[in-house]
Amino acid sequence: HQRNQRRYHQCDAMTGLLASNRRNLVTQRFAAAGRHQYQCITADKHMLDDGLLGPTELTVTKDLLKDILDGQDKDDLKLRIVPPGDGWGHVFLQYPSMKPLVYTRAQALPEMLRSRILILDGAMGTMIQRFKLDEAQYRGERFKDFGKTPGQHKDVKGNNELLSLTRPDVISSIHESYLAAGADLIETNTFGATSVAQADYDMADLATEMNLASARLARAACNKFSTAEKPRFVLGALGPTPKTASISPDVNDPGARNVDFEQLRGAYYEQVEALVRGGADVLLVETIFDTLNAKAALFAIDEYFETSGEHLPIIISGTVTDASGRLLSGQTVTAFWYSVRHARPLAVGLNCALGAALMRPYLQELARVAGDTFISCYPNAGLPNPMSETGFDETPTDTSRLLREFAAEELVNIVGGCCGTTPEHISAICAAVAPLPGRALQKSWFYKEAA
Repeated sequence: HQRNQRRYHQCDAMTGLLASNRRNLVTQRFAAAGRHQYQCITADKHMLDDGLLGPTELTVTKDLLKDILDGQDKDDLKLRIVPPGDGWGHVFLQYPSMKPLVYTRAQALPEMLRSRILILDGAMGTMIQRFKLDEAQYRGERFKDFGKTPGQHKDVKGNNELLSLTRPDVISSIHESYLAAGADLIETNTFGATSVAQADYDMADLATEMNLASARLARAACNKFSTAEKPRFVLGALGPTPKTASISPDVNDPGARNVDFEQLRGAYYEQVEALVRGGADVLLVETIFDTLNAKAALFAIDEYFETSGEHLPIIISGTVTDASGRLLSGQTVTAFWYSVRHARPLAVGLNCALGAALMRPYLQELARVAGDTFISCYPNAGLPNPMSETGFDETPTDTSRLLREFAAEELVNIVGGCCGTTPEHISAICAAVAPLPGRALQKSWFYKEAA
């Protein structure tokens, strides 16, 4: 088809691969250049003939065509044609329905979210700071000589993910303090545990071990606190990495990039595999400031699901960086949702960057457009204040009051805290939203038969 394209049209096709429902979509777009009326697809496993291809934008999926030609009813394949406008027409190859989600872990979560608001834990970094650990304590015995080899990073203090290996007692105690405060969901200590992020400390080779150990620590804490009436769940946290695939790190070279999609996909696949092996119930792609980075994570998750046979619930959480109401990569909240909706997440939401007061209009926007999924919100404890003990201004009373208002407005299904929040914040949030119902779904096909 690509070979024959030039013969009939003035423009070559532009192709791109997208991830959707474990299938590769081949998207072809071309300018109107004739009066052709229809597309002919030959009964073969490849599209070989351009036929009489009209001025259209055609979305086809080879995998679906292959499924149909390998024995499924060809009547299931439908073409929907939209008449041309302004020189463009649209032909969509439609499949009758998507397979319902059937989770292999945390099967009870969708029904729990329908019945009440669930509580997520608070900040990991804020709590680690309370321990006032020095360089030697970060290193532990195992890494006491790390950095003496030429080329190795000299300081590892601040590499919080390393503590899952050198001070697991610290990480376990933080998990348990949040569970004791009432958290239903706790995040693994893996926000920066990709090989991309760990390369900053020359510890990229430890990424798998960090994720595996972190997931096991969170799993053990959840098992300790879980009861039949109140089960607890481990969220395997996938942070955004310190690099961005969409934005140049050099203001003088807009085309420059310090990471590409394939590097991110590989790093996230490694992380997902270890988190699931360590006992994660849910995968959380969080603090998304660049949607392309998030798409790499979602692609890796989907790839892992297809390879392993596992299918965990996914939570996707973006971060609005300022009063413009956009992610750092430029998308509005609505555009962000439509960019990740194909992943069929258990919940989508916002976290970090802004305190709850400033986050309200963007959460309202997300709740309005994402009618077919649950909504999460875990804001910072206000705006940063270096003079505060936690680095942020809001007290537990402040944050819980604001999140209660969100719940009363029926905007949320999951609430918790991000930077600057503590077990005291989580306890106050839990008490504040307990009497209130969660936001009702407007549609429900993502979750049909999921539980």
